[in-house]
Amino acid sequence: MPASYWPDDYIKKLRSAHDAIRRIKPGQRIFIGTSCGEPQHLVQELANQSESFTDLEIVRLLSLESAPLTLIASEQSRHSFNIRSFYCGSAIPESLARHRRFYTPINLSAVPHLFRSRQIPVNVALIQVSPPDDFGWMSLGISLDITLAAAFSADLVIAQVNPKMPRVLGRSFIHVNDVDLIVEHEEELLTINGFEISDSQRMIARHAAKLIQDGATLQVGIGATPAALLHALVDKNDLGIHTQVITDGIMDLVSRGVITNRKKGVNDGKLVASNAVGSVNFYEFLHDNPSIEFHPSDYVNNPSIIASHNRMTSLNMATIVDLTGQVAVDSLPHTMFSGVTGMLDFVRGSAQASNGKSILMIPSTSRDGRVSRIVPFLEGKSVVVPRSDVYYVVTEYGAVNLFGKSLQERAIAMISLAHPDFRDELFFNAKEAGLIGPDHDLRESIHAVYPVKYEEVIRVGGQEVTIRPAKAVDGRRVQEHFYNLDKNDIVSRFFQQKTSFVRDEVAAMYQIDYTKEMTIVAVTGEFGFGKIVALGGYVLDTRTNLAEVAFSAAKDWQGKGLSTIIMRKLVEAAKENGIAGFTAYTSRNNRAMIRLFNTLPFRIHTGYQDDMLVLDCRFDEPKPKTDDKNSPHFFKK
Repeated sequence: MPASYWPDDYIKKLRSAHDAIRRIKPGQRIFIGTSCGEPQHLVQELANQSESFTDLEIVRLLSLESAPLTLIASEQSRHSFNIRSFYCGSAIPESLARHRRFYTPINLSAVPHLFRSRQIPVNVALIQVSPPDDFGWMSLGISLDITLAAAFSADLVIAQVNPKMPRVLGRSFIHVNDVDLIVEHEEELLTINGFEISDSQRMIARHAAKLIQDGATLQVGIGATPAALLHALVDKNDLGIHTQVITDGIMDLVSRGVITNRKKGVNDGKLVASNAVGSVNFYEFLHDNPSIEFHPSDYVNNPSIIASHNRMTSLNMATIVDLTGQVAVDSLPHTMFSGVTGMLDFVRGSAQASNGKSILMIPSTSRDGRVSRIVPFLEGKSVVVPRSDVYYVVTEYGAVNLFGKSLQERAIAMISLAHPDFRDELFFNAKEAGLIGPDHDLRESIHAVYPVKYEEVIRVGGQEVTIRPAKAVDGRRVQEHFYNLDKNDIVSRFFQQKTSFVRDEVAAMYQIDYTKEMTIVAVTGEFGFGKIVALGGYVLDTRTNLAEVAFSAAKDWQGKGLSTIIMRKLVEAAKENGIAGFTAYTSRNNRAMIRLFNTLPFRIHTGYQDDMLVLDCRFDEPKPKTDDKNSPHFFKK
């Protein structure tokens, strides 16, 4: 038989929505195109004819509930629908708990195989597409993910042709010959016009942005915190995108030249995703854009594909994290977007990538501040990300890297990220559970809020050095710093030849309150595994309101200006905390310490106590201009 001409077939396949939906038979499994690409007109007609059906199973991934199928399925008087939502979540909010039975836990990368193998046969696929091009190809537009596999696996494909659907390039096309019925209906696509961003979400974004390197390839989730993160990336360079869902924030970074996709290592020059959620302007941006390709979920969410990207960095939202690092994730009540993800695919893929990172972002408390999102243990919650797969965790109080850390180190790290109001309870529970040894006492630092404003990244001899306040997780690093000091430097720092630096002796340098006690460290190396190459700190004497300061630097890092930067930050912190000035006890031969004090813009007073040189200054006494000329007298014998 001669092949038919596709425009003729197109006309033959045209139906009204009413007639097309009537082709559905009782007991069939119906797939509905996902998220904002949902064929609303077809779904509404399905709902309208619900009384004509029995035992239909609705299969979907993301839904804004444009038609009340879940409500109909929940009614006890009739059993028209059963809803199956693919779900990779756990701690479902109360408002969604009654629908818990509808969720099928599965990694998103595995769903297309589920359809193609007919392990879950799809009888009918309701999809939405762009009008056909000159060759009969229609784009699935903003709803590709698992929709393409469902369409090619279904016994009956009903396509809603909507001129509003953008023609998105990549592997997003289905031919007129591959659909059975066509319903032409123009309507606005579902949209989400931005998120309300809180101050705490901006802080989380600020901490997370510091972990993202220029040239990284990103996967970013949906929600207010991911939106804040995208805003925080405006100063980055040559970022790439390989992600499940893209939003308006991505479009903004492309227009700014931040996202170029030049250094991805895979699909260079192409922004790759499988779904889009956003505004009308955003959908217009996607239309026929040659720099954007959509691919199915078994490609985009494939961990081996994810791992092949340069500096692959996944950024996802968690809902609850326990002290050992176990993660629970839930849905957002108004969208169901948050929990329905391929998070674990990206967590594992990014961790395997060259210079890759998996970053989990979580608010420290619930919205009303009454419940801690960091808990002792996940009790009654399903684990979405096992503790062995958790690397970076970020809250508004900072960031930690749990990879390679013991349970005790993890517990201390997670407590430092919790809201100060809950740290006492978490510390008590950790000790009761044996996660923290009985010899540990975090003292006042348990309530301290990490002062991120004192952080600074500099380059010394081509090497990146982070200058920052010390953290509770720095205990072992501080010990190693002193163990690695030159013998003469140890004497200068401690006034004796020490060979042991046990934890209790150095604890005061990292168990600090950032007010009466402050330690600033200079760290090189990977975040979470860095080496302290210099440190300086002060401890307040409340009787005099003067703080004693002391410094040390590894031999290879002396004379590179690190102590001068640390001193400047200590002065800034001390003045802000109402401290009147500094005092230092040193050897009269310690020229480095004397020079360091003389960098201060204050009058320097000298004295002697036994064999010690005592240097002090007050912040309300500026240095006279003549002091610069007289400074050499400190070195005279």
